Amino acid sequence: MLTKHLYVFFISMVPLLELRGAIPVGVGLGLPLWSVYIIAIIGNMLPVPFIFFFARKVLEWGADKPVIGKFFTFCLKKGHKGGEKLKEKAGRGLPWALLLFVGIPLPGTGAWTGTLAASLLDMDFKSSVLACMGGVLLAGCIMGALSLAGVSALGAVVA
Repeated sequence: MLTKHLYVFFISMVPLLELRGAIPVGVGLGLPLWSVYIIAIIGNMLPVPFIFFFARKVLEWGADKPVIGKFFTFCLKKGHKGGEKLKEKAGRGLPWALLLFVGIPLPGTGAWTGTLAASLLDMDFKSSVLACMGGVLLAGCIMGALSLAGVSALGAVVA
């Protein structure tokens, strides 16, 4: 049982997969949704402060390096472009826009990307973390409902 919970925890920390991948895996492994939800949120939020304070610096440092430069430059441009779009549309409601950006479970819209965008936009730490947390909670609810519906539908088809 602990091993299954650790799978959920570590999957939720992986960029692109995050909580969106961890919750369906946990539900598919037969774990109770409430424990999957809590563990996935903790795992998804754990890297957020590190991303906020260090990712931008690391990406800027590596942008001109021979092997990693193209990828780091791509990440900087994508984060800046996404952040600017968000800032344009949101105006003063930027934290709410960030919450929705992180909360809608689509590829590339999770806490990693949202936190990087917040860092690139020079948002303050508290409002960006609260917005990301709200987005992760929202995405967790959506993914939990979809996962339960998927497991129920699969059970009905198999039975």
